[in-house]
Amino acid sequence: MKKLGTVRLVKGGKRFEILVHLDKAWKYRSGEKIDIREILEGEFIYSDIKQGLKASETELRKMFGTDDVYKIAERILKEGEIQLTAEQRRELVEKKRRQIIEFLSRNAIDPRTGLPHPPKRIELALEQAKVGVDPFKPVEEQIDGIIKSLQRTLPLKIAKVVLGITIPAKYVGRAYGTISKLGKIIRSSYLSDGSWSVEIEIPAGIQESVIGQVNSLTKGEGEVKVVSKG
Repeated sequence: MKKLGTVRLVKGGKRFEILVHLDKAWKYRSGEKIDIREILEGEFIYSDIKQGLKASETELRKMFGTDDVYKIAERILKEGEIQLTAEQRRELVEKKRRQIIEFLSRNAIDPRTGLPHPPKRIELALEQAKVGVDPFKPVEEQIDGIIKSLQRTLPLKIAKVVLGITIPAKYVGRAYGTISKLGKIIRSSYLSDGSWSVEIEIPAGIQESVIGQVNSLTKGEGEVKVVSKG
């Protein structure tokens, strides 16, 4: 069943809201290229969704310089705050927590035995360590901090890989923030043509995800290579 939510942007003292498909909105905010028409539920900009009040074209042109619904919706989605009910937030947190448990059960081992930890053991360790889960951030952006928290109570070792990534100059602006959050930056420099060259250490289990993100952010023009494993 599709989950709907509200994105709100307060601008010039005025409130502007759109109704969105939450899953697609998260992916869009994480850098995936998704047509805004697939994210919006209805072609309206509201001043108050709960009361069904639509923003006037005059206000839209004044605040956004256009009354094009899709251009305005993109601005709201990029700059606004996603509004969730308590139940929606709980569901999203639980979904993300399950993704984290699955990731750790597939990629982490007990260094004392060399064996993987069962999912239930990881789940109990998350509860014991009171690890906070951000429902809006991809697993790969949270996993390093979560591992550090768990290692206080659960012997845990995860394979690492260092990737060498080159981002063409025209994509650096949009790619820098996303890539720099994925792991530990070992080396970073700009090439003579303006391209960004970076080596980043990440959990080996998210290697394919990182490659996919680089391809998405650069329309397939970025380069990724394995520098080392360990």
